[in-house]
Amino acid sequence: MYKYSLCFISFFFLFFFMLVNFFMMIYFIMNNIYLFIEWEIISFSSLNIVMSILLDWMSLLFMMFVSLISSSVVYYSKSYMSSELNLNRFIILVLMFVFSMILLIISPNMISIFLGWDGLGLVSYCLIIFYQNMKSFNAGMLTALSNRIGDVMILLLISWMLNYGSWNYIFYMDFMKNDYSMSVVSLLVILAAMTKSAQIPFSSWLPAAMAAPTPVSALVHSSTLVTAGVYLLIRFNDLLVDLIFLKMLLLLSGLTMFMAGVCANYEYDLKKIIALSTLSQLGLMMSILSMGFSNLAFFHLLTHAMFKALLFMCAGVIIHMMNDNQDIRVMGGISFYIPLTSLCMNISNLALCGIPFLAGFYSKDMILDMVSMSNLNLLIFFLYYISTGLTMYYTIRLLMYLMVNDFNLMSLYNLYDEDYVMLKSMFMLLFMSLISGSFLSWMIFSYPYMIYLSFNLKMMVIYVTLLGLLVGYLISNMSIYSLNKFLITYNLSMFLTLMWFMPNLSTYGFNYKFLGLSMNLMKNIDMGWSEVFESQGIYKILKNYSVINYEYQLNNFKIYMFSFILWVMIFIFMLML
Repeated sequence: MYKYSLCFISFFFLFFFMLVNFFMMIYFIMNNIYLFIEWEIISFSSLNIVMSILLDWMSLLFMMFVSLISSSVVYYSKSYMSSELNLNRFIILVLMFVFSMILLIISPNMISIFLGWDGLGLVSYCLIIFYQNMKSFNAGMLTALSNRIGDVMILLLISWMLNYGSWNYIFYMDFMKNDYSMSVVSLLVILAAMTKSAQIPFSSWLPAAMAAPTPVSALVHSSTLVTAGVYLLIRFNDLLVDLIFLKMLLLLSGLTMFMAGVCANYEYDLKKIIALSTLSQLGLMMSILSMGFSNLAFFHLLTHAMFKALLFMCAGVIIHMMNDNQDIRVMGGISFYIPLTSLCMNISNLALCGIPFLAGFYSKDMILDMVSMSNLNLLIFFLYYISTGLTMYYTIRLLMYLMVNDFNLMSLYNLYDEDYVMLKSMFMLLFMSLISGSFLSWMIFSYPYMIYLSFNLKMMVIYVTLLGLLVGYLISNMSIYSLNKFLITYNLSMFLTLMWFMPNLSTYGFNYKFLGLSMNLMKNIDMGWSEVFESQGIYKILKNYSVINYEYQLNNFKIYMFSFILWVMIFIFMLML
């Protein structure tokens, strides 16, 4: 019982924290309150070290969702990680992860944002390498090195903000909006957010991070690590004034959305398919944010968090049932054996697709309507709608493999649906996946949007959804035909499967080159010239002097006579001068 005590304490604490945030958020929205708290830690002469906290409806609402999902994940881990000897260590790491995210959410100050930002990167590395095998180590290193780029951008931003006299970015939102130096701030913030939220060209770490335990994946891919970049851009939304950077972000996030949707259709690893769908949704959030609709991006971020956490939890149960096998080709017919888990899986998948009146529908439909209303070029318009169709395509493909096809793993199997700890935590998120879309649309948008579109443009979402459903169903049924097609277009399939060769470029071409450069620098400078001229050189000089001194201390008569004659000769020479 002691083994699970930390699980229960953490679960109750996080759940209670979620309720507190919920009631505070309702009160703040009703009365339009924004609370800015400054806690003076040290005051010495003219030096003040102050901790700032910003509480408004947005930070409270996000903290409520983070604590609800993390409480479900901690409760779920009690069963999922039950064979883990160091369960308490795992729970402590998860709690550190959550607290880093909460610090990032409530911070209006760049220093405390950086503490939360770097805390997320460091703890995510510890969680990704948790299983301690070579795959985990490589994935952890790729994640850490990719995220360091964003950390450097935040550090540069902190040094740049010394120009303004304070690191509280919230003070500069209005009166420095059109200042030329704000373009530097917006560029640094966009680059930092792109690394954390895995936009092209930093996308390769996100599927690699699937080496972490499934509860961690559920937490990372729903409301913590990958959403930190989107949340930072939402907070800095008023300062993102430079059109060139926003257009660049719109194009890259649109391509990320499309690339992830295509790759998910070629992938056979269950967790990687869900990870690529997260990447696609992150591209959707970033692209709508770059068009100026920050509230819409926040709305989709919250609804997506619910059904994505549920999707990962269902995947974890299925992987457990399949003897830790993640290949969807050996699964099938699971709806007969584990109906409750299949129910959660289907509803979360349909919410991801944007099926009407589930959580994902409210945000995705409004985003696509705003895209249709906006003055965009044809490329971006097609990227949005094709990516929406691809979401339906890979979801139906996944459901066909898991639910409809025959079970292909082994003749003796042990599929059961009676792990009530996992089911309770999943049902909590299932309820939120059903109601959170409508609940948030009433909560965030207190005024009605007037969206005026022609009938065909309004129905475009339904058209691409139905088309994606049909194509996904047909391709899933034509397995031999599609296999032949894949073999005919082998090079294209390889290119699409490997995320447009991005892992190869970012790992071998980028990180390894820099690591090789740093190794050469270490060999030639740290262990080479600097050793000769600094520590080793001083050591050799001192050693030679000590040898001479030692010879003197031996009281050798010859040395004394030689030195005496030498000094006499020098004295006579001086007198002659």
